[in-house]
Amino acid sequence: MQKFTKLSGIAAPLPLVNIDTDMIIPKQFLKTIKRSGLGVNLFDEMRYDDDGNEIPDFVLNKPQYRDAQILVAGDNFGCGSSREHAPWAIADFGITCVIAPSFADIFYNNCFKNGILPIALPQDQVDILIKDAEKGSNARIEVDLEAQTVTSSDGEVFNFAVDAFKKHCLINGLDDIGLTMEKAAAIDHFEAQAAAARPWV
Repeated sequence: MQKFTKLSGIAAPLPLVNIDTDMIIPKQFLKTIKRSGLGVNLFDEMRYDDDGNEIPDFVLNKPQYRDAQILVAGDNFGCGSSREHAPWAIADFGITCVIAPSFADIFYNNCFKNGILPIALPQDQVDILIKDAEKGSNARIEVDLEAQTVTSSDGEVFNFAVDAFKKHCLINGLDDIGLTMEKAAAIDHFEAQAAAARPWV
């Protein structure tokens, strides 16, 4: 998993509340078990018309936001079903940070396991960042996970809270497999001892 320490990137404003996981990645794209290739279908029903053509007014179809790395959204982001394909699609598009007033719990935890930093900030601070993001590609928001700060393009700084363990995992690029592999030596030692004690197993 990619390490996350600091990010300075274009932020796309999506000030909608209750963006659920079916809006993030519709159910017809859940057949794959690969984490790659889903970015093109992120927000599919909002990005494309019935003929598969881009809808020009949707934020991620606008030229200034095609390379967005940060998404600033409304309350209760990631609600609905617990599909892990939602953070897969977000990450595959290139977004590694989502800022919103609140998140659905399962989606929030899935983000950390997929290299995405979800940041919950008070509504008034999110409103400021949405206004900032609306400036387009000239406005870059900075996110510092180590310092736990978000800085607007105007230099306004907001502090955010994050669980210490989740922070450790993101900074070191550790998903569940990575955490297990940190204990590889201890696991090998245990297996060797178990094999010696019970060779018939």
